[in-house]
Amino acid sequence: MDNKARLLMVGTLGSGQEELIQRMEDKGWNISATSTLRQAESMLADLEHEAGIFCLHDSGIHDLKQVERLVIRSDMEWMALLNEPALGDPDLCKALRHLFMAYQPEPVDIDQIDCLMQHAVAMKRLRTEETKALVNQGTEFEMVGTVPAMHRVFETIRRVASVDAPVFISGESGTGKELAARAIHERSLRAAAPFVAVNCGALPGNLIQSELFGHEKGAFTGASQQKIGQIEAAAGGTLFLDEIGDLPLELQVNLLRFLEEKTIQRIGALDEIHVDVRVLSATHVDLEKAVREGRFREDLYHRLNVLQVNIPPLRERQEDIEILARFFFNKFIEEKSMKVRGFSQEALGLMRQYHWPGNIRELINRVRRAMVMCEQRLIKPADLGLERRTSNRHTITLEEARNCAEREALISALSRNKHKIKKAADELGVSRVTLYRLMEKHQLARKGEGTVSLSSA
Repeated sequence: MDNKARLLMVGTLGSGQEELIQRMEDKGWNISATSTLRQAESMLADLEHEAGIFCLHDSGIHDLKQVERLVIRSDMEWMALLNEPALGDPDLCKALRHLFMAYQPEPVDIDQIDCLMQHAVAMKRLRTEETKALVNQGTEFEMVGTVPAMHRVFETIRRVASVDAPVFISGESGTGKELAARAIHERSLRAAAPFVAVNCGALPGNLIQSELFGHEKGAFTGASQQKIGQIEAAAGGTLFLDEIGDLPLELQVNLLRFLEEKTIQRIGALDEIHVDVRVLSATHVDLEKAVREGRFREDLYHRLNVLQVNIPPLRERQEDIEILARFFFNKFIEEKSMKVRGFSQEALGLMRQYHWPGNIRELINRVRRAMVMCEQRLIKPADLGLERRTSNRHTITLEEARNCAEREALISALSRNKHKIKKAADELGVSRVTLYRLMEKHQLARKGEGTVSLSSA
């Protein structure tokens, strides 16, 4: 090894362990060794390792569930060293199949171990590069996106965060409106103060006023003690009113008064309280239509809608779906079954074709469920509940099907070739001119010389 890659050796091999460590170090490896699983977890937390070796011969490590937990949480490849008779244990053999990239019975072959560990390190570095690329693709407080529409959202969030005016966030259910609100708060001068989120649509009508404005002891039956409302609880910080379109008309007047005067009055109180708080609001309904129909006050709408952020639905961000799926796979990696390593190409292809009526929330739920239930190394469409019959619910014409397949082939070729035009054209068997024409047809915008950035259709 040229760069002193770090290996973690867990367990004991017996009398030959010192010789194994010395010979591996002679080959350039940096070895950390421990005999206990608990200490191994601590060592992984304190220092990054690139591959691991489990010594399962007379090691005292009998809890295979703990071994499984350590292997899964480490996010690196492992091999096992053991004696030949141990292979008669069916539980151990199952662990070898599902958890380890390889195993070697004694007597150990140093050259073979060295070769296997080099492969393990290479795989770890590939995953690390993929994770870094994902982070660099574009994130904003756990909002992930690469298409121009999402870059505009991120830029808008940064701009509106720097001022203190109300912000109205629009978008379909499940698109991440609360994440956008949190991102605005985190980038604002109020970041050190509270962020309080209230779902107006989830509160019973008779409790909304008390929840927002608070009440005094004895203000009504059941008010056994004073309650601080959510507006007051957010003092100095940010109040996020989700599903503001569900706020009853009679309470819209109180909210408007607060926005105009920055004062509230608890139920049953005589005095008014000044509260310094920034208000962000969101809804999935058309508030302009609600105003026209008399269901929402026009003056309150204009008070809330000073600055705007619009979150696009997932179906308009086809190029982000794979990135989002891998982002959430890494986020919930500790929940996955021991076999799962990622997504199959078939699953990724169907995810890009699916309509995603539940948007990001649905994507998260499907990915998390698949990570737990999948029994193979790669997640298949069935694990996600996205069999082909469910991905094509709407009748499409032959021309639409051809266009969809053509666009998918373009996106895949450009991604595989790191957006290099000539390489992608060669792979597809077309000229550069033809590739440029097809990119223009499918609204895949060029960026820079020889590279492209994939924009939403």
